[in-house]
Amino acid sequence: MSTRIPAAPTGSATVDPFIWTDDAAALIDFLVAVFGAVEVPEARTADSDGLVLHSELLIGDSTLTIADRKPGWPYTPAFVRVYVDDPEAVLSRAEERGGRIVTTPTDFFGDVLSRFADPFGHLWWVYKHNPGAAVWDEPTGQSADEGSDEGTDWAPGEDASADSGQSWESVTSPELEYIHSSLIEAMTRLRDPRAE
Repeated sequence: MSTRIPAAPTGSATVDPFIWTDDAAALIDFLVAVFGAVEVPEARTADSDGLVLHSELLIGDSTLTIADRKPGWPYTPAFVRVYVDDPEAVLSRAEERGGRIVTTPTDFFGDVLSRFADPFGHLWWVYKHNPGAAVWDEPTGQSADEGSDEGTDWAPGEDASADSGQSWESVTSPELEYIHSSLIEAMTRLRDPRAE
């Protein structure tokens, strides 16, 4: 199957996250400091109540939209994956600014995966990609756009038993167990900041 990339404005990827949060201005400052995000100044718009109605941050080749959660709106934690060059430095900056390390940098199918919870109730996956690592979720020996389903390697989260005969138990390792258990623990600790 071929994947066509639709047109998007400069600075936007095909899929860009939108985060509703308490204290959007503080989250923007946090992300500028932690990820080196660049705010698009002309995008920030205040609503009639003074809350941030819309703002945009550029992180790498993607745009992250952030707005304030209105009183009475539900808590909707964000779960965002970001690729970086230096996960340890990102985690350190996050921790210095009140973030909580959830998963320390851990080998994950040739890449490095880590996570932190920010002080605003959101969870961030911080990856470092290793371009030389084996691709574990594309058909063997093909690029992703060549269109064959034959020989597809199993990836975590898929029902492996249907096609390849592999299961979670056949690929698990201490690293994968840590990645999984640290996520489970982090999810149980996420709380609406207004409820504290």
